[in-house]
Amino acid sequence: MPVPAMIGRLGRMTTYRTTYRTHRAPKAAPLHPVERSVVAALVVAALVGIGWLGSMIYTIAAWSTD
Repeated sequence: MPVPAMIGRLGRMTTYRTTYRTHRAPKAAPLHPVERSVVAALVVAALVGIGWLGSMIYTIAAWSTD
C-alpha cells in the first residue's frame, strides 16, 4: 500500500550527519617563516608601545611634581 503524499509537511529527517566533502584539505604547517617574522614584529611593536606609554606617564608625573 503506497504512503499518502504529505503536502505541506516534512518527511522524516535523517538521524546522522553527512559531510559534503569526501576529503579534507591538508593542514598548513604551523608558523611559516613569514608568520614568525610577523609575530616577531608585532611583539616588538607591542614592547615599543608599552615603553612609549611608560615614558609618557613618567613625563606627566615629572611635570606634575615641579
